[in-house]
Amino acid sequence: MANSTEGTARIAVTGLATMGSNLARNLARHGYKVAVHNRSFARTKALIEQYGHEGDFVPAETTAELVASLQRPRQVIIMVKAGGPTDAVIDELADAMEPGDMIIDGGNAHFADTRRREAALKERGLHFVGAGISGGEEGALNGPSIMPGGSPESYKHLGPVLEDIAAKVDGEPCCVHVGPDGAGHFVKMVHNGIEYADMQLIAESYDLLRRAGGLEPAAIADVFRTWNSGDLESYLVEITAEVLGHVDAETGKPFVDIITDQAEQKGTGRWTVQEALELGIPVTGIAEAVFARSLSARVDQRSALQSTSDASVQVPDTLVDDVRSALYASKVVAYAQGFDQMRAASEQYDWDIDLGAMATIWRGGCIIRAVFLNRIREAYEKAPDLPSLLVDDYFRSAVENAVDAWRRVVTTAVQAGVPVPGFSSALAYYDALRSERLPAALIQGLRDFFGAHTYRRVDKDGSFHTLWSGDRNEIDA
Repeated sequence: MANSTEGTARIAVTGLATMGSNLARNLARHGYKVAVHNRSFARTKALIEQYGHEGDFVPAETTAELVASLQRPRQVIIMVKAGGPTDAVIDELADAMEPGDMIIDGGNAHFADTRRREAALKERGLHFVGAGISGGEEGALNGPSIMPGGSPESYKHLGPVLEDIAAKVDGEPCCVHVGPDGAGHFVKMVHNGIEYADMQLIAESYDLLRRAGGLEPAAIADVFRTWNSGDLESYLVEITAEVLGHVDAETGKPFVDIITDQAEQKGTGRWTVQEALELGIPVTGIAEAVFARSLSARVDQRSALQSTSDASVQVPDTLVDDVRSALYASKVVAYAQGFDQMRAASEQYDWDIDLGAMATIWRGGCIIRAVFLNRIREAYEKAPDLPSLLVDDYFRSAVENAVDAWRRVVTTAVQAGVPVPGFSSALAYYDALRSERLPAALIQGLRDFFGAHTYRRVDKDGSFHTLWSGDRNEIDA
């Protein structure tokens, strides 16, 4: 590196696959001098050759050159594969950096890894920021939703840059300091879990309209276009219409019919469910979405059981409107569960996450951006300690108004043999929350019978055990 470029770059990006390249271009377009580095220098040169005209880039062939090119305190954003590759890059950077410098992981790291890395680098005097970045390739280039964790001190230096390149809604940047250590990556994980549930519900809507309602993909695309002009307006509903309306050029068939029906996953949805289990938070909608993808991949089992349904069902004339209502109500449940999980984690790890702020920064840039996130923000602004989104007046009323249609949708699906695990689990969750008594009382009785696990009574304090194999007297436990 020429001496003239040493200490001149404002920020650096290492890992120049599509996301990393687009993020570097976004930074350069906003007037920042960006040092860029990749394990293969050919990719670095390709970025400069193709997009060097977009801003001021400093290509670095080695990690040492990358670090030397930066102003102090140095800031390097890592955009490499999660896990071992991330640790390797962090170790190499940390060895070349000095106290006060900052490493930012913009990948989909597990929040526990982020907590570990932040603690280890803190001992060396380095700042480590786990920053969730949502919006895919387009978001990285044109403005993502950014969820940075790390220390408040690190955000003082880094925050203005991230807020500058983030998406903007009503003039507000879709970026806020989420909380310390792994808070940012945890919130990004839950975002992705909600994304799983949202897509599953959309897919069930399509499946039911096609298999029970008899609509073709092009007609269903028109339905989604109509829905996207109302309270369901969102990025995912918008692109659903685009995908369903697309025709395969080679075969002339609807594009959706030439794609294998086996959904893949990268792990963040599974992490969301695993962490919810650890926290004791029921995220049934997200779990069903994860399991639905897993089931779609069980090709041998599906082939062995495959048959043509001969179920006869009277489809209501209101099916399209009913599915719209069920989709909205089920989405509310999925978001409510995700926000419950973030609240529980915030309490568990002392993160002090502002749930209203999370709704605010998800309104633009990210995959689950939707109009009704404004409603979620308003709900938490009115009541920061809201026990559930379903308690908020607006969402309570919206779901209550949808519940009859929701039940008709689930009933129609069951009678027609169309699987709707997302719709049905969301409805079951809603019904469970509203029930005065749940059958958990019987479960506790059974647990006490076979394992002396004790139970509590509704009419007195304390724990009790019944001597089931004896005289069945009740004793204090």
